[in-house]
Amino acid sequence: MQIAVLLYNGLTTLDAIGPYETLGRLPGAETVFVAEHPGPVRNDTDQLSLVADKGLDEVTRPDIVIVPGTPHPEQHMANPVLQEWLRAVDATTTWTTSVCSGSLLLAAAGLLDGRRAACHWLFLDRLPAFGAEPTGERVVFDGKYVTAAGVSSGIDMGLTLLGRIAGDEYAQTVQLMTEYDPQPPYDAGSPAKAPAEIVARMRALSPARSS
Repeated sequence: MQIAVLLYNGLTTLDAIGPYETLGRLPGAETVFVAEHPGPVRNDTDQLSLVADKGLDEVTRPDIVIVPGTPHPEQHMANPVLQEWLRAVDATTTWTTSVCSGSLLLAAAGLLDGRRAACHWLFLDRLPAFGAEPTGERVVFDGKYVTAAGVSSGIDMGLTLLGRIAGDEYAQTVQLMTEYDPQPPYDAGSPAKAPAEIVARMRALSPARSS
């Protein structure tokens, strides 16, 4: 089984690494980082690079695709090379997945039409324009499409899908060995729980507001 993690400039690092550290533990699976061109890809802070092992033209039939998100999804939603690759590989994937605003890239490719989908809360209201039904859930399964909400939810998505494929006990083992036992110091991880003034400030500052 081949797992392809899509990379592109400006991606949010944990969106890619969370699923890599969980779903990437699938027994016998090969995980490949893929981008339009092989080589280093800068993250959304321009302070870190991930390295793409292969170009899009070298990865044509992955079993699982993972599409991370970005604070600026619009340029990648409009990239014809990336969008055509997503449509092409989706024709034969067993699972097509995304984290954060990565679901907008899938939706722009026409892959989520009529399907329920998760996304970062700042971008949820953009999904209907592409035919997807937004949900406030952390991980959403709709057929072979698995979408996760913002950033850290990629860890949950990876573990959940790992359980579907390899069984609950194996997924629990991976959770144990990564010591994924969240005990956050604040209960502010969603707009429903965070202080209203913080939510309002983040909405005002978000790139989603002007996109």
